[in-house]
Amino acid sequence: MVKITKKIKNVKNKIDLKKTYKIYNAINLLKKFSTKNFIESLDVAINLGIDAKKSDQNIRGFTILPHGIGRKIKIAVFTQGENIKKATDNGADIAGSYELIDYFKNNKKSHFDVVIASPDSMNIIGKLGPILGPKGLMPNPKTGTITSNIVEAINNAKKGQIRYKNDKNGIIHTTIGKINFSNQQLQENLTQLLESLYKLKPIKSKGTFFKKITLSTTMGIGLLIQKDSINEKK
Repeated sequence: MVKITKKIKNVKNKIDLKKTYKIYNAINLLKKFSTKNFIESLDVAINLGIDAKKSDQNIRGFTILPHGIGRKIKIAVFTQGENIKKATDNGADIAGSYELIDYFKNNKKSHFDVVIASPDSMNIIGKLGPILGPKGLMPNPKTGTITSNIVEAINNAKKGQIRYKNDKNGIIHTTIGKINFSNQQLQENLTQLLESLYKLKPIKSKGTFFKKITLSTTMGIGLLIQKDSINEKK
């Protein structure tokens, strides 16, 4: 932890954190100062022009990033009948019905990126709310994780589907790839996310919708992005 703190202080001495950067320049700087210990994720924080205290202005949805997020997605599926075999045949790491209740209760530290459920399994999912809820894994139709088309949901998750919702301050936090992606890939992933978010802009949201966009690496500092540079061709 001490080494990381010293590194961040060193970076802050070399980069103007109050400045807004063109997206390509920001990515180049983040790559330059990224850790060599592991391949960091590139994360984005988007301050939205919404009133998060009003339920009709909250944003929740999903999109498929064209270049994925750079890692294998671990998927659990709650379903019944023949859909259980379909789920495992199409890449689910675990699939089942009532027996999964005991699995999740006995393996609370097990990690899954996505939990998908068919509508006929919602009574099962309801019993696991205290475990899945705090992890942000409760299936929801707005994120495409409650669906009758289990195979499509699994394929979408594996392709690079991300799910998002704003926090209490009206900010969306998510990952748009790995620092070893090309600049173009990261730019296109961010563009797809912003387009998806804009489609969900609440009618009552007035003024600037994307108030501030910040890019950062897993262990690094955040850089403000010039919004008009996101769709620029390099």
